[in-house]
Amino acid sequence: MAQLDSTAMTGDITSLLKQWRGGDDSARDRLVAVLYPELRALADRQLRGERANHTLQPTALVNEAYLRISGIERMDWQDRAHFVRMAARVMREVLVDHARRRLAAKRDGGRQVTLTGLDLAAPDAGGVDALALDTALARLEQLDPDKAHVVELRYFGGLTIEETAEAMASSPATVKRQWQAARAWLFEALTSSG
Repeated sequence: MAQLDSTAMTGDITSLLKQWRGGDDSARDRLVAVLYPELRALADRQLRGERANHTLQPTALVNEAYLRISGIERMDWQDRAHFVRMAARVMREVLVDHARRRLAAKRDGGRQVTLTGLDLAAPDAGGVDALALDTALARLEQLDPDKAHVVELRYFGGLTIEETAEAMASSPATVKRQWQAARAWLFEALTSSG
């Protein structure tokens, strides 16, 4: 593995993000190298709710997300939390695209995911269609972006209440309230008949 420069070794993620924003593609590569273990763990968490025979592996999910993120032109990266939140969102998009392709090929139903992390699934429910979850989360984002970001960081990113609060520059109590409200809203959106 190539040796990382002192900026990457000291974990100066914000500096690397600024360099990348300034057009330095090598900063993007160094950033991903530094954050790879965290991105790999994020992918692993996102795949835990998938069906047992899912064809995507965590490494493939990270690689696909990396390709999509590196194709983003001139993103105004703010900090590490912003990058990780975007990575979680892109990974979710990859999984939804994968489910859509699978659905188109089979025409017999969408990808099922469990909502254990959201504590939403009814006791007899085997899971929720990933496309329905994505649609519901997009509606929540339109209504309340902060609650949607809490879901992205907690459910898709696997962050704790405290880590989410830090990433959002908010208090743990506020994040906890937003998390509870978002879970209730998503439960209603995913279980209502209309």
